[in-house]
Amino acid sequence: MPTAPTTPAEPDTSGPLARIRRTPFWAQIVGGLALGLLLGGIARAGDVSWLTTTLDTIGKTFVQLLKLAVPPLVFTAIVVSVANLRNVTNAARLAVRTLLWFLITSLIAVSIGLGLGLLTDPGQGAGLSTEGLKAPEEAGSWVDFLTGIIPTNIATTFVEVNVLQIVFLGIVTGAAILKIGEKAEPVRKLGESVLELTQTALWWVIRLAPLGTLGLIGKSVAKYGWDLLAPFATLTADVYVGCALVLFGVYSLLLRFAGGLNPLNFFKGAWPAIQLAFVSRSSVGTLPVTRRVTERLGVPSEYASFAVPFGATTKMDGCAAIYPSLAAIFVAQVYGIHLGIGDYLLIAFVSVIGSAATAGLTGAIVMLTLTLSTVGLPLEGVGLLLAIDPILDMVRTATNVAGQAVVPILVAAREKTLDRDAYNNPTGDLLAAEAVKVAEPVAVAA
Repeated sequence: MPTAPTTPAEPDTSGPLARIRRTPFWAQIVGGLALGLLLGGIARAGDVSWLTTTLDTIGKTFVQLLKLAVPPLVFTAIVVSVANLRNVTNAARLAVRTLLWFLITSLIAVSIGLGLGLLTDPGQGAGLSTEGLKAPEEAGSWVDFLTGIIPTNIATTFVEVNVLQIVFLGIVTGAAILKIGEKAEPVRKLGESVLELTQTALWWVIRLAPLGTLGLIGKSVAKYGWDLLAPFATLTADVYVGCALVLFGVYSLLLRFAGGLNPLNFFKGAWPAIQLAFVSRSSVGTLPVTRRVTERLGVPSEYASFAVPFGATTKMDGCAAIYPSLAAIFVAQVYGIHLGIGDYLLIAFVSVIGSAATAGLTGAIVMLTLTLSTVGLPLEGVGLLLAIDPILDMVRTATNVAGQAVVPILVAAREKTLDRDAYNNPTGDLLAAEAVKVAEPVAVAA
């Protein structure tokens, strides 16, 4: 006898979990930030070791989950984006113009960093002792940078998460798929499937960002407090002011005058990615959100699928332009070393050309050592900055990610392929689109 169609129970929309899900993503992040500051302050003021440990564990787990997805995400994103260039009209011109805007914005950013450093002298009066400092075990150099692009062992590249080598392998694989054509179509489709799987899993992690924010910010406050900032006060202010000038000033002016766009709409649409970058300190970990907001702001999907992954691994205005220029001046002043015009030009050159060395991971140690070694400054100076690095890295990464979204928008606007209606109306909650549609129930006969 046939039974009546089964109807799934209505989800509970009144519970606390449902109310959290209905809260906009940006508000969840802000809530995690506020609670992290509160708990971190309590842990430090009361010397509550278990709370500090708990916050540290939460933050580390969140970052580790993001890093877990980095190798397959970067490789498949680059492979698919390069392979799909055949579907993009004037792909070569778009690629060249994207790279050109990357270089232009990097040059502007490093100029601002150098200007702030020369105006404020961040290392003067810091009162830091350089006794006992050691150079980092792995320092960046131009030889290492150039030879390190090509992997010697593919398995090691992925196990050790050498993002620069993963990008190289992805570009070569994507170019080979383009060259072979129809015969390589199964490989391209496999890459798209793996990319989709990785992004779906990463979206689950991204939904935990408010909790990750709580742990990361809380741990920083509990561990460092505000005492740490005293010797680095000028440098910290310079990095934050420099990044703010680029993020809110330079990008807004470029959007207005180079793209003919309202900058406020950009920040409305891109803010979820900028927020996540601030707390996660990972451009690559933020990649799915950056791509989502870039497409939501009207950039064609075919072009965004190339420009955003490319930018997430090479476009670093915060980590590779503003910060190294200020840090180099800081280290030089602490050690009492005079920098001339030629040194400043070298810093600018390294920042514009060598930004791929940062490769989208948390921290900018490789780029800093590359800059210091090029200018001839003591690499031991890196040790001075390690303690303050997490605090600086938040705003650096937010600036990186904003630039990774701005450039595709600028290029699309100037190529007249930008959907201006979408750009002018960046509506809807970012995570709402990720909701999985449940199939309609089917009647079952007994």
